[in-house]
Formats: sequence, structure tokens, C-alpha cells
Amino acid sequence: MTYQDLVRLAVDCDIDGLDLTVYWFPSTEPNFLLPLRLAAYKSGVEIYSISIRTDMCRPTPELRAREVEAINRWVDVAALLGAGHIRVFGGNVPKGESEERAAEWVAEILRRAADYSSSKGVILGLENHGGITLKASRIIEIVRRVDSPWVGINLDTGNFRTDWYEQIAMCIPYAVNVQYKIDMRDEQGRVEAADWDRITGLLAAGGYKGYLALEYEGDEDAVKAVPPLLAKLKQVAAKHSS
Repeated sequence: MTYQDLVRLAVDCDIDGLDLTVYWFPSTEPNFLLPLRLAAYKSGVEIYSISIRTDMCRPTPELRAREVEAINRWVDVAALLGAGHIRVFGGNVPKGESEERAAEWVAEILRRAADYSSSKGVILGLENHGGITLKASRIIEIVRRVDSPWVGINLDTGNFRTDWYEQIAMCIPYAVNVQYKIDMRDEQGRVEAADWDRITGLLAAGGYKGYLALEYEGDEDAVKAVPPLLAKLKQVAAKHSS
């Protein structure tokens, strides 16, 4: 599938927006990005977010500066697409380093990157994606330390490994994007179907009013599995909307 195929799929599934992973972009030049933005606009679909890979647990000033520069380049891409949000990762704590010190590095990089992203109107959403962001308490601490309205949590509801719903609830006040998965997993690898109704109720009670993104990672062919899952997500969102 091409990225313009995804726009057409969004229309077919009657959804409002796309959160595009950029790993397979053939180019980040305007001659690719602007036709994609135009196609989405003409179809009534918002490219509201892009998702990139980052590792902010960088122990030297030079490596942290390099990470900031990389994020800034993706901010320019997001701005060209009209996307107001970028998902970023915190990374893993280097061997021999403390988690507390690594959290300081992540906060430093986010703070510096937000200085630029704010000038482009782009929010940085730090995802709970294992490593330094394995636990809600740590990711919340990092976001608070950054203390910028342009930095929040990209809340992946399927990525916690303990106390799933409690940790989700903790993150809601800081959430700038929410991703839904079909499964929840614990530290022992036990898998349980995600309770989307419960999750959406928590979001509603916490005052969240932003996007709900389906991130499908199941075994069934995505072409067949995704449309009914999107329909289900729309139903549960409507149930809890006011």
C-alpha cells in the first residue's frame, strides 16, 4: 500500500484522521509530502500526527544534540504535512547508567526540541514504550520536568505490563494522543483482550477529547481486520462522548 492508499482507506472506513508512521516514506522532500497533504485535504482526512523512532537516553552532550537535530528535521516534515503531533520514544537506559540520570537526558532533549517544535505548532508526544518509559510514574515525571505545553504523553494503552488500567488513568491528564491495541500483555507474557469500553470510559472521565488511534498489531491480515476494528472504536467513542 502507498500512503495515498491509506488516505483512501480512511475515507472508506469513515474516519477523521491518520497517524502516519514515517519509516517507509520514500522521501521527505516537498515533492512527496505536499501531494500527500493535498490528497488528504481533498478527501476530508487530516494527517494529524506522524510517528518516528528516537532514542533520547543519550549519555553525551554531542549525542543529545544530534537527537535534537533529528527531531527538528521531523518537525519540519510534520509542518509540511499539516500534522500537529509527533510520537517520539524515550529509549533504553544504557548499561551502567541510572534511570534517574537517563530521565534527565530525555527531559533535556524534549525541552530543547520543544523550543523548535513550538515555533512550528507541533506537539511532541512521548510514548510509554518500554525502557525509560516503562512505567507511568517515570513518563509523567519526565513530562513534568520538561514543563512545556508542547510536550505530553502519546498514550499507548497496550504497552504497560502491570496495572494496565491504573497506569493508563495516571497518564490521561498528560495525554496528547491515545493509541488503542487489541491486546494487553503482562510481564509473564500473558495476553488478555483489551477492554476498550473501560479504557474509553477512563478517558472520558479524565476529560480527554483528542484523537483515538487504532494501532493494529494482530495476526489476522490487516486489510480484513482493521475496518471492523475501526467501526468498533467509533462505536465505543460515541458511547462515551458528550
